[in-house]
Amino acid sequence: MADNKKQGNGLGGGLGDLVKAESMIQLAIALPAGCLIGWLLGSWADRHFHQGWIGILGIVLGAVGGFIQIFATASRYLKRGS
Repeated sequence: MADNKKQGNGLGGGLGDLVKAESMIQLAIALPAGCLIGWLLGSWADRHFHQGWIGILGIVLGAVGGFIQIFATASRYLKRGS
């Protein structure tokens, strides 16, 4: 118990390592997931509104959202000092 408080985050040993690994997995999945979701929503909007450019806009917006998520996760990770 005393070792957990020394680390400052309340998580010790294996559990702390799992939390770090989960943060890294978030970084790896954020951009592709954002692009995929943006593409799916954009292609649906293309079919619904009979346009051809909304799918591309969806991919771009998804990529921007993915980069925002990557930046937020990375800054949170660096702020913890781990």
